[in-house]
Amino acid sequence: MNKPVRIAIVDDHPMVAEGIEAILETYDDLTVVGTLSNGQEAIERVGDLAPDVILLDLNMPQVGGLTAAEIILERRPETRIVILSMHDSAEYVISALSHGAMGYILKDVPTEEIKRAIDSVMSGERYLCTGANAALTPKAGTPREQLTNREQTILLQLAQGRSNKEVAAALDISVRTVETHRKNIKRKLGISSTAGLTRYALEHGVLQGTGVDL
Repeated sequence: MNKPVRIAIVDDHPMVAEGIEAILETYDDLTVVGTLSNGQEAIERVGDLAPDVILLDLNMPQVGGLTAAEIILERRPETRIVILSMHDSAEYVISALSHGAMGYILKDVPTEEIKRAIDSVMSGERYLCTGANAALTPKAGTPREQLTNREQTILLQLAQGRSNKEVAAALDISVRTVETHRKNIKRKLGISSTAGLTRYALEHGVLQGTGVDL
């Protein structure tokens, strides 16, 4: 028999977290290994809880869901993150996906849809609930994925001529993580060369510290 899927629930509303936990514990193939109240706790506990899936709220005190998702995936890339949110706008959904989330479901979805989302991401598929899918249906063209804060930081470092190894040392992350971010930056911006990244950074004021304008 396969081991139950390990689930962590991160939400700053105890009643929401406890309600979801009670629902998930009714499934024999799931086990809730922790309920946490904010993104900082999730970052600190992801190592010892070793969850397969994290159900992660977006708006929380201290560290929000998007920042938490990015850091958690740097530390434990095999974890699947499903965002649990009240927001059904395209901006929120796109931002969550660009930060590495594999699923996005609204808090008012039926119980069985949470289970469906977990099953989907565990099989390697992205899962968006009906409301999230509708938000992404393009009315006139598809919006470009945004760079995450970490990707903007790395773009700045690369644009200054630093190597992957130097960026890794400066940000205290692995060279492999820098390479992954670099690949994602190029994909999102549609740029294939380092020279192109530098030019983009110059044109968009990144080197002047004004941020990336997408």
